Amino acid sequence: MDLESCSYVLPLLTCCLFLLYSITCYALAAAAGGGGSCGGSDDHAAPRSYPLVGCLLDFYRNRRRLLAWYTGLLAASPSQTIVVDRLGARRTVVTANPANVEHVLRANFGNYPKGKAFTDVLGDLLGGGIFNADGERWFAQRKLVSHEFSARVMREAVGVALEREARARLLPALDAAAEGGGGVVVVDVQELLRQFAFNVICRVALGGGGGEVALALPLSRLAAAFDAAAAISARRGAAPVAAAWKVKRALGVGSERRLREEVKVIRDAIMEFVRDSSSRRRREQLLAAARGRDDLVSRMAASGYPDEAICDMVVSFIMAGRDTTSSALTWFFWLMTRHRNVEREVLDEVDACMGDGGGLAGVDLEGSRRARVLHAALCETMRLSPPVAWDSKHAAEDDVLPDGTRVGRGDRVTYFPYGMGRMEAIWGADAGEFRPGRWLAAAAAGGGVSPFKYPVFQGGPRTCLGKDMAFVQMKFVASAVLRRFELRPVAPEGSPEFVPLLTAHMAGGLKVTVRRRQRQNGTFSIDKIVMQKPVVD
Repeated sequence: MDLESCSYVLPLLTCCLFLLYSITCYALAAAAGGGGSCGGSDDHAAPRSYPLVGCLLDFYRNRRRLLAWYTGLLAASPSQTIVVDRLGARRTVVTANPANVEHVLRANFGNYPKGKAFTDVLGDLLGGGIFNADGERWFAQRKLVSHEFSARVMREAVGVALEREARARLLPALDAAAEGGGGVVVVDVQELLRQFAFNVICRVALGGGGGEVALALPLSRLAAAFDAAAAISARRGAAPVAAAWKVKRALGVGSERRLREEVKVIRDAIMEFVRDSSSRRRREQLLAAARGRDDLVSRMAASGYPDEAICDMVVSFIMAGRDTTSSALTWFFWLMTRHRNVEREVLDEVDACMGDGGGLAGVDLEGSRRARVLHAALCETMRLSPPVAWDSKHAAEDDVLPDGTRVGRGDRVTYFPYGMGRMEAIWGADAGEFRPGRWLAAAAAGGGVSPFKYPVFQGGPRTCLGKDMAFVQMKFVASAVLRRFELRPVAPEGSPEFVPLLTAHMAGGLKVTVRRRQRQNGTFSIDKIVMQKPVVD
């Protein structure tokens, strides 16, 4: 038997053995009047459990709808917490309780690192970069990378990258669609936004600024490698039995072989850039300082980091920023097509804040900061469709959560932004509705919304450093697109499928037709800025 055949036979054999074992346990449990629970706060809310295999049967049965399954169980639990025990996995506490989230992310932060189980899943792709680091290594990297999110960098590097990508690709592509058929040409907005966000974050991380990033391969090929590697890594984390992917990795077959190949593409390209950049910095340090180069790679090299560590950091930086904003914006534009009244409010506010536009593709970055309705609409979008559906930590020592749930050393504790956004216990009876006004009301009351009630950007010491950058980018894109174009989805009525990989996306993309925006005071002319034809690298 060849190795490729093993990639199918071994997982299949494993599943058959577990199925046979589970059926036997099910029969024994039924004969004994069995069942029980997985140990949640409310036995009626917990998935069914059987001797030895635990919740494996229920988990496997719901593996393609875990978001809805967990959300239903948590909503039925008085404490919004359940405990899942299943064969082949660590004991897992899943919570949508804000008090528990605050305890894990802030009050007892030191006891809840990401943990080896998490870093193993992403280690081949991310190495020891900030997104996959704990302890002192994480703290040192966070301190260094925090410079990337200063007001000056946001204004200069991020602003320039946003303008360039908007002029070169995003807006011309939409304009061409509007020009090319009066509602006939179909565009996948999700794919456009993903390309846009990937190019922007590469320019910020690698110092391309307003020019090209000098990589040895096109950005489109690098993006494809990231897509494949992220998808396979996500499937690792969702595997019912972790041993299956670990065996495939050891044998170098199937999806694990593909992961190894795509990671090599990513790391070879970035390492070549890093080595060239580091060498150039050593040779031309004074000249580089005179030019004012202050990108992430340059500063890590100047701080004495080895090339491998710089590569890890760059990969983590790109992973953290590549799809989060594009995911949120995809759902935002879809929601605007379903809530035209909110879209009108956003447009009126954007026009008032932007005036005639400004230099950045018709968007005034400072004006966008004042766009309160737009900010509220984006927050409400991410409440219902968070870019990261869930996040896990692993307990370093035994603990008890505020709601009384026991946590053992090594247990996984998962907080669940997707489910939290749907909890009536948190948001009220209209939790399932898109209502940006709830954010305006919270701001008017002076308290805002707790990050532990809305942990889309985490909270506590590990709060997302890129939060402000994300809002700058989302407001920029939303303003630039909505002022010029009306998007009309081609799919039938109904909600698209939310797919929770490492970063969530919309199944099948957001397919739209594009029309130039007609305003009461005339058409907002796309000729107000100078653009080129869409760039294809």
